[in-house]
Amino acid sequence: MWISFSLLQAEKWLREQAQQYGWTQAAKLKGRNTSQGLITVTVDGHHAALAEINCETDFVARNKKFHNLAEVVVSTVLSHAKSQEIQNEVQRTIFHADNLKNLPATDGKPLSDHSALTIGNVGENISLRRALAISVRSPDLTLFGCTHPAPMNPIPVSFGKYGALVAIKCEENDNMLGTQLCQHIIGMDPQKIGNPRVDEPHNNADEEQCMIYQEFLLDPSLSVQQLLAETRAEIVDFARFEIGEELDEEPTLKSVLTCG
Repeated sequence: MWISFSLLQAEKWLREQAQQYGWTQAAKLKGRNTSQGLITVTVDGHHAALAEINCETDFVARNKKFHNLAEVVVSTVLSHAKSQEIQNEVQRTIFHADNLKNLPATDGKPLSDHSALTIGNVGENISLRRALAISVRSPDLTLFGCTHPAPMNPIPVSFGKYGALVAIKCEENDNMLGTQLCQHIIGMDPQKIGNPRVDEPHNNADEEQCMIYQEFLLDPSLSVQQLLAETRAEIVDFARFEIGEELDEEPTLKSVLTCG
């Protein structure tokens, strides 16, 4: 019993020392450029999350410990979304860096503690840049997500340099359509879904920013609008993250009505 207690105390002391060292390293490395990293995506039923976690080098971005941190971050964002009441048909919650750092993970510690611990382990500056969660209330809506490069096998949390989420309304749960639309969003970078009653197609197809008028990435003979008509589906919301992309404005933590 005494030996067991001593081991527990020793393990606790080691964890505390590792956390303290991590915060010391974080203070030393603060301000160093973090242009590399991962976009991470996870989808679970009526909730999905997307997060960007940055580091200094691609070498660390491939490190298992960095992957573990990225998984903790996006899973924490997903858990937060699940804990909130869904007030609209589609609800998104946006997190800027400060919101993200202060979110408590499943162990009760803020994500900033997890980040500092990883900094101590990998020896590079790390920043939790942003995250986003989408939740849907209607059973007619389905969420899909993917990253690029895509993982070899389906996994609950995927990592890449790009990531996308899409919420679609369709008669059947069409996994292929949802994945293909995510791939289109990553590759074509639409700025909005588009409304045929309001928006006109761009004169130059290469500069088209409305998704419905873009050539479908996987079959350029079709527009996305034609694809949706053929599959009797509707896009109601989407999101796209790219590592290191410039942000127009710093988002704040809020819920946004995207479809009434």
